[in-house]
Formats: sequence, C-alpha cells, structure tokens
Amino acid sequence: MTTRTTQTVIRFSSPFLLPGFDALQPAGEYRVDYDEELIDGVSRLAWRRVGAFIHLPAISMQLPTQQMAPINPADLDAALEKDNESS
Repeated sequence: MTTRTTQTVIRFSSPFLLPGFDALQPAGEYRVDYDEELIDGVSRLAWRRVGAFIHLPAISMQLPTQQMAPINPADLDAALEKDNESS
C-alpha cells in the first residue's frame, strides 16, 4: 500500500477543543499533517485519509517546545465547521 503525508495550515478564529484534548487551544493558525493511503483498483489516483496530526502550539506562538498530537480528521472537520458558523 502506498502512503503519503500532506501538510496544510488551518485557522481557528475562536478557541477550540478537540476530543482527547485536556484544555482549550487558542485561536490561530495550526499546521496539520494528513496521512493518506492510495486507494487500489480505481481508474485514477485517489487517496483516503487514514490519520491526522496537529502541531501544537499555534504557529504564531513562539514557545521553545512543540508537539504533534494525533487527531481524528472527522473531529477536526467538525470543529472547523463549528468555528466557521460562529464567526
């Protein structure tokens, strides 16, 4: 199975909480890595998301330590949708 990782930047305009997080994360821009695998048997290239990691803290915060936390892509999509509705 062929896999790849893509990176994107997402933006929250309000503080947010994802399942499994202990505390609210501040509004801001965050790097997210998506792990994807190639779907076999289709007539063109297609990728399926199988995992995601968010880089903490936000890009604008200049802290000496950073971490990558695993997240469910569906939970992230729901949090972004909620954030867009409230802004």
